[in-house]
Amino acid sequence: MAAERGARRLLGTSSFWLCCLLLLGRPAPAAAARSGSPPQSPGSSVRTFTPFYFLVEPVDTLSVRGSSVILNCSAYSEPSPKIEWKKDGTFLNLVSDDRRQLLPDGSLFISNVVHSKHNKPDEGYYQCVATVESLGTIVSRTAKLTVAGLPRFASQPEPSSVYAGNSAVLNCEVSVDLVPFVRWEQNRQPLPLDDRVIKLPSGTLVVSNATEGDGGLYRCTVESGGPPKYSDEVELKVLPDPEFTSNLVFLKQPSSLVRVLGQNAVLPCVASGLPPPAIRWMKNEKALDPESSEKLALLAGGSLEISDVTEDDAGTYFCIADNGNETVEAQAELTVQVQPEFLKQPTNIYAHESMDIVFECEVTGKPTPTVKWVKNGDVVIPSDYFKIVKEHNLQVLGLVKSDEGFYQCIAENDVGNVQAGAQLIILEHDVAIPTLPPTSLTSATTDHLAPATTGPLPSAPRDVVASLVSTRFIKLTWRTPASDPHGDNLTYSVFYTKEGIVRERVENTSRPGEMQVTIQNLMPATVYIFRVMAQNKHGSGESSAPLRVETQPEVQLPGPAPNIRAHAASPTSITVTWETPLSGNGEIQNYKLYYMEKGTDKEQDVDVSSHSHTVNGLKKYTEYSFRVVAYNKHGPGVSTQDVAVRTLSDVPSAAPQNLSLEVRNSKSIVIHWQPPPPATQNGQITGYKIRYRKASRKSDVTETLVPGTQLSQLIEGLDRGTEYNFRVAALTINGTGPATDWLSAETFESDLDETRVPEVPSSLHVRPLVTSIVVSWTPPENQNIVVRGYAIGYGIGSPHAQTIKVDYKQRYYTIENLDPSSHYVITLKAFNNVGEGIPLYESAVTRPHTDTSEVDLFVINAPYTPVPDPTPMMPPVGVQASILSHDTIRITWADNSLPKHQKITDSRYYTVRWKTNIPANTKYKNANATTLSYLVTGLKANTLYEFSVMVTKGRRSSTWSMTAHGTTFEFVPTSPPKDVTVVSKEGKPRTIIVNWQPPSEANGKITGYIIYYSTDVNAEIHDWVIEPVVGNRLTHQIQELTLDTPYYFKIQARNSKGMGPMSEAVQFRTPKADSSDKMPNDQASGSAGKGSRLPDLGSDYKPPMSGSNSPHGSPTSPLDSSMLLVIIVSVGVVTIVVVVVIAVFCTRRTTSHQKKKRAACKSVNGSHKYKGNSKDVKPPDLWIHHERLELKPIDKSPDPNPIMTDTPIPRNSQDITPVDNSMDSNIHQRRNSYRGHESEDSMSTLAGRRGMRPKMMMPFDSQPPQQSVRNTPSTDTMPASSSQTCCTDHQDPEGATSSSYLASSQEEDSGQSLPTAHVRPSHPLKSFAVPAIPPPGPPTYDPALPSTPLLSQQALNHHIHSVKTASIGTLGRSRPPMPVVVPSAPEVQETTRMLEDSESSYEPDELTKEMAHLEGLMKDLNAITTA
Repeated sequence: MAAERGARRLLGTSSFWLCCLLLLGRPAPAAAARSGSPPQSPGSSVRTFTPFYFLVEPVDTLSVRGSSVILNCSAYSEPSPKIEWKKDGTFLNLVSDDRRQLLPDGSLFISNVVHSKHNKPDEGYYQCVATVESLGTIVSRTAKLTVAGLPRFASQPEPSSVYAGNSAVLNCEVSVDLVPFVRWEQNRQPLPLDDRVIKLPSGTLVVSNATEGDGGLYRCTVESGGPPKYSDEVELKVLPDPEFTSNLVFLKQPSSLVRVLGQNAVLPCVASGLPPPAIRWMKNEKALDPESSEKLALLAGGSLEISDVTEDDAGTYFCIADNGNETVEAQAELTVQVQPEFLKQPTNIYAHESMDIVFECEVTGKPTPTVKWVKNGDVVIPSDYFKIVKEHNLQVLGLVKSDEGFYQCIAENDVGNVQAGAQLIILEHDVAIPTLPPTSLTSATTDHLAPATTGPLPSAPRDVVASLVSTRFIKLTWRTPASDPHGDNLTYSVFYTKEGIVRERVENTSRPGEMQVTIQNLMPATVYIFRVMAQNKHGSGESSAPLRVETQPEVQLPGPAPNIRAHAASPTSITVTWETPLSGNGEIQNYKLYYMEKGTDKEQDVDVSSHSHTVNGLKKYTEYSFRVVAYNKHGPGVSTQDVAVRTLSDVPSAAPQNLSLEVRNSKSIVIHWQPPPPATQNGQITGYKIRYRKASRKSDVTETLVPGTQLSQLIEGLDRGTEYNFRVAALTINGTGPATDWLSAETFESDLDETRVPEVPSSLHVRPLVTSIVVSWTPPENQNIVVRGYAIGYGIGSPHAQTIKVDYKQRYYTIENLDPSSHYVITLKAFNNVGEGIPLYESAVTRPHTDTSEVDLFVINAPYTPVPDPTPMMPPVGVQASILSHDTIRITWADNSLPKHQKITDSRYYTVRWKTNIPANTKYKNANATTLSYLVTGLKANTLYEFSVMVTKGRRSSTWSMTAHGTTFEFVPTSPPKDVTVVSKEGKPRTIIVNWQPPSEANGKITGYIIYYSTDVNAEIHDWVIEPVVGNRLTHQIQELTLDTPYYFKIQARNSKGMGPMSEAVQFRTPKADSSDKMPNDQASGSAGKGSRLPDLGSDYKPPMSGSNSPHGSPTSPLDSSMLLVIIVSVGVVTIVVVVVIAVFCTRRTTSHQKKKRAACKSVNGSHKYKGNSKDVKPPDLWIHHERLELKPIDKSPDPNPIMTDTPIPRNSQDITPVDNSMDSNIHQRRNSYRGHESEDSMSTLAGRRGMRPKMMMPFDSQPPQQSVRNTPSTDTMPASSSQTCCTDHQDPEGATSSSYLASSQEEDSGQSLPTAHVRPSHPLKSFAVPAIPPPGPPTYDPALPSTPLLSQQALNHHIHSVKTASIGTLGRSRPPMPVVVPSAPEVQETTRMLEDSESSYEPDELTKEMAHLEGLMKDLNAITTA
């Protein structure tokens, strides 16, 4: 569209200029152009703009009672305008007013100004109004007439005395209007003023350098038109100069002052004391010199006068009085205001009806001016068709004839007001606009402005229809006119208006031949009238018939919340408040508060149910922006505007960086530092606190404060040859932050000489490369002369082409960007503050591109330069990095230049630097140390760092040592997973997919995630449902959710060190059910009801392996009845055959020796089967048992209450017959143990879907490997000691694989089935056993395991009660959760042994019982299939 609009404008502009060239050959338009009139199109006349403006406008005036006042006003126009006056916005009736009359030029004359306490008819704001009947009206700027009030003294002079040579101040304060009328008298005679005696702008009298003649009686008088009013008369005594001194005090202090640009400003400052003080001024910490400045003048007593003030004069001024004994200081703020001034004034505009135009107006001023628009003297009130755009511009939409006239832009601030106007002329449609399209025409009205030629006009467009109607826009389409069926060269204009509104707007097509347009920015549920006109090169044709279209009603969403406010509650929290939206459009359900740190693009949000919220955990002294969106049943409403607020400041949380010491001489040391890291400053650094002391233990600590902008300080007055310790701390207005470590330096024994230049460096060494030369040197032999640095000069054939200066500590430098195979001359000079020393020369030839050899060139010194034996410092060796924690590494090294015991006895120090290579451009960080080790803190976790060390002694430094590397330990993630999104799975509305990205601060390898979700965002976190995710997967499916329900999701990441913080809650509403999802989901829910979640069957419940529920709860296609019957019968027959074969096989294997051993074990343990570690137990295959529960009709329950019943309905005699605990309790124990270690996906469909808190073991390495969570009413235990002594010779061949189950189950993908299909039970008949009957009784603790006792069963002779189980009619309903026991399991090997032994210890009578139970089960199956 932008390209089309640009082409359209270019076409219109080109057409216009072509017509202009044709018109230039005609004499009449040319003459009109020369006379200043716009060109006219042939056959029609164009009205010209009429000059109409003010020659003189009224200005602010001060008057007194009884005097006369003239407010000037004169306007120019042809014909002459009619002048009227307004006072305070109301027209004055000058015909019947005998005191106010209109002068011939339009000025207003007021005679005998009236002013009293209760009657002020003349004081106010006046405005001149000029009108020309055929043109319009313009108004002048407003002028304020102020009448000086009755004389009243705010303060009067008081008797005082002054010592000769000092200053005196006599107060006489009146209202601002009366200040010009204040006069002073001495001894009842007018007091002449001079450079020594002045009157301040407030009326106060200042007498400086007092003499005996200044003594006498003083009074001030006010003469404001009436009789003069006198103040009290007081005596000023002049005393002789005493010999003693007196304190220095201010008699008059400067006060903050506001002045208008161009006025004079006087800042009073008078002080008194003995000896008499001298006054000096400073502005913004810069000294002022009034004697050398034309703008500044020092008045009597020390006051400062600033002439013709500008904006640059604004600032803080300090008056400093000093008499040699003491100094006092006062300050004041000067504010300079600027009257409004136009940067761009409105320009005259030609337009046609229905066009949109913009009058431009740009103003400046201080304070910022406000702008209002006036049309023909009346204020323009913004509406649908008159809008203020781009702050000050006036946009008029859909012009009508009555919009013609004069428009004025009036800008006003506290200082004054200005006005500028322009004329609008609306031409007939057959009259072309005679000038280039001005910038004040909008893009919708800049077409078809070329003068028209005579010829046939197009007929009306046909079949105008609204092809698309929305709430805010309508798309219109039409066919070409009948007069021009092709219409390739036709353009179209669409005129539209609200029904019942005369004002019409226009929208043009973007290119010729286009027959559609979209009208935007419409109002919802509003009727609009549209008509379309076609244009050809001859002009506009007929209009189409009006088309009536009503926009769609808008969804009733909330409006913006009003009065949003934010204030900092603490350095880390901000409280935001707001009110209920005025247009809530229904009940407000909740609010969403969005906030974002300034300078970032990551916006966070939080759900709020009230009208205020405190956001915690923010960064200190950081600016945040906030906005609020209200929600009702239709969704989110309109957002509020952003409000910005900064958290409160706090003391710095880190010490200054890069502390270093520089010994200047024998009595001073310069200390340098850098501010703390920006993120740790926690506010504006107001200063630094330097503490230093002698290295001896009992020395006192000296403290020095420096401003916050200063990053170095010279410490003077130190002792010679003494070691000092220094540390620095940063300050904010809240207090002092942590200090750096102590850093030591030793002053020189004697001062170095800087009265002469340094001597020549003792040696120079150059090493040429292809495009660079490495220069190294040693300092001058005479090191008693100060060296501030070295100057290196180089060039081809001459060393004066380039000069580089380096620090005095540096001993080498690489000259780069040189030409290969070129002869360079190099010079080296040492310099200090006196000058540069004697140079040392050397020449070198850079190598060619093909030269790869390395040859070192040594200097051949001049005869007068001895060649000393340089002893450069050797770099430290054996640098090692010892990792101490996730953010701390200790660096140690050895120094070969020290004695063998490595004891430091001199003032050498070491510099440690370190960096990480991620990102690649990371800069080095440095720290100084005085020992052979350094503790580097503040590092990032799980990050590789490299370290190197150099040693410095006096003015000599070594090169950097070999690097050492170390990787910090892992740490818990310090940021939550990011970009959490929740989407619905296509075709499965009960299934959602959660996606996320790893945390930005993982601090180690992510080993898993935990997803929390709940329908209540305010619930305690332990009440949320948990979904574990193993590994580094970034997506997860959650199934069997309730339809049309809002869920809230949070994610937590973990690594080997633990869990990180949770992400913010993300809301997602599950979709409503449709026909494609209804049937399978309803079947999957069973008796839970349509659209509900899975019933809570307790944590011991397992999903059936057949039927409509998949292992993960996802719906499967239902089986028809015939297929179900075939499967059931087939499974039953195959099962019977397999059981019989296995039973016979096991019976034959039983030897008499084994029977004896089993009997012995049974006599020791009774029925106490040990519940081993669940990690070592294979899951039982209970699918037939669950099939039995699933196929039982559940709609025949006589009791609708979904609770546990004490009177279960038995299926047959075997349902209530106690079985042998030696077999069945082990089955029960194994099933419960296995439930604690299901894979993550099976847990998603069982424990994870229930409304209760899941009691399970998380499949992560953070859990103790020996613990499991089991949901069981009671458990049977066997002491570990028994398991080691009994039944150990019976090894199950499948037991070896049982310990590996947990690892495999943890790694299973969410899409895999429950692992019961491929893990076989150790006994062939255990899959068909009924649940064991748990014996009651209080638990006892086995003494064999005192540290981790297990629940044990009491003696065998306890009576066994009938089992409490859910009735058959309530199996599909929820029930209360079972109690939970969390025992500590024994070692893996022991548990495996127990299970292997127990799985093979069965008597033939046990098999008989199992066969009997199997027969009962088959009868049930036959009954079901028959039914």
